Amino acid sequence: MTAFFALITSLLWGLADFGGGLLTRRTPALTVVVVSQGIAATVLGAIVMATGGWSEAGPRLWFAFAAGLAGPVALLSFYKALALGPMGVVSPLATLSVAVPVGVGLVLGERPGLLQVAGIAVAVTGVVLAGGPQLRGAPVQRRTILLTLVAALGFGTVFALITEASTTVTGLFLALFVQRLTNVAVGGAALAVSVRRGGRAVPEGGFPWAALPALAFVGLADVAANGTYAVAAQHGPVTVAAVLASLYPVVTALAARGFLSERLRAIQAAGAGLALLGTLLLATG
Repeated sequence: MTAFFALITSLLWGLADFGGGLLTRRTPALTVVVVSQGIAATVLGAIVMATGGWSEAGPRLWFAFAAGLAGPVALLSFYKALALGPMGVVSPLATLSVAVPVGVGLVLGERPGLLQVAGIAVAVTGVVLAGGPQLRGAPVQRRTILLTLVAALGFGTVFALITEASTTVTGLFLALFVQRLTNVAVGGAALAVSVRRGGRAVPEGGFPWAALPALAFVGLADVAANGTYAVAAQHGPVTVAAVLASLYPVVTALAARGFLSERLRAIQAAGAGLALLGTLLLATG
């Protein structure tokens, strides 16, 4: 069950990242974050009301609140790093986020077997290579590296926090709802500050209403991925769930290949193969 839900997580996050990347080419990143997360919060609010999720309110919701604070910071840092530096450096470096939940799992006493350790090493190497690490070219600015590391730390923190935010399905809906409300509040505040400083909230042609379904997909895929990851981590080793969930860059690269006809470099194809091998080792270990 852990492997299944973690792989679903990587699929959803990979597609959400692909969609979000396309949307931010024409719409400000802050607007994409606020609108997509706002739609997700609305849907989750309806689910919480229908399932009676409010009865699950308790101290654990502070973990969801903290995840909601870390998420937008990580996402915006990631987008800014992509704007400043080469994706071939930023994308693989961001996969260091897996170190946070894996570290938490080890601190809590998890000890993966030898086959699983090999699977973790192979899968993480595959993910980094699938991002197409740039081995040549101009040096990368320190600011780009710093922003990418902030994003990785933020993503990993969300991984760890959302696992602790609930113990039941209805409680998970409530935790995700609180997380999304916090995302919208933080993103909305940042957007307001940006507009006051002269930034744009919408493209020159006005709000892209035609992109609303895509914005909804990005928000709902992201929240669904958080949910499936929480289920994966609660039903098995966090170390395994985190590594399998971190395969999402492979999904993003394959989506770009399928929808945008972007050709995979040899190093990316090799990385995808290693990621698959690592997945098999983890699942059988």
